[in-house]
Amino acid sequence: MAILSQRVLITLVGPGGAGKSTIGARLAERLGIDFVDLDRRFADRAGDIGEYIDRLGYRAYATANVDTYVAVLSESGGARVVALSSGFMMYPHDVHPDYSRLRLDVERHPTTFVLIPSLDREICVAETVRRQLTRPFARSAAREEAVIRERFSIYVGLRARQIETMRPVGTIVDDLIMSV
Repeated sequence: MAILSQRVLITLVGPGGAGKSTIGARLAERLGIDFVDLDRRFADRAGDIGEYIDRLGYRAYATANVDTYVAVLSESGGARVVALSSGFMMYPHDVHPDYSRLRLDVERHPTTFVLIPSLDREICVAETVRRQLTRPFARSAAREEAVIRERFSIYVGLRARQIETMRPVGTIVDDLIMSV
């Protein structure tokens, strides 16, 4: 395992239910560094995400979510693992003045990983829907399926290394540790 510098940022990207929060927390614990879940950080700053979107719209949420990410990046401290919101890599390029640059930085960074249940589209869709429906804030099965079908090609098309998450969490964390 490479020694982590003080400013290394390990970024986890992927659909809802891919395991970003679970794997990210375990990875950070194993490495002895901080873990930031962007959804939780957003909720701490602005309240419930669903209510925020209902009140102000998805574009306002996306803009505020990028602001939240910028705030995380500007915090002092050492290395950390950051789990991005599932739609973070999908926003319109003009959603925030810094978004295009930030998105490109995330995608190109050597310690960005795309967590995805499977690289097989149909398996990924089925598993993502299954996982999402167990969550209290889940949309309908049809809506969850539409979202992952829409986003799948974007996730697998990112330049970052892809990690399939239909394996034991410990095995995935071991793989990530060997890659940082």
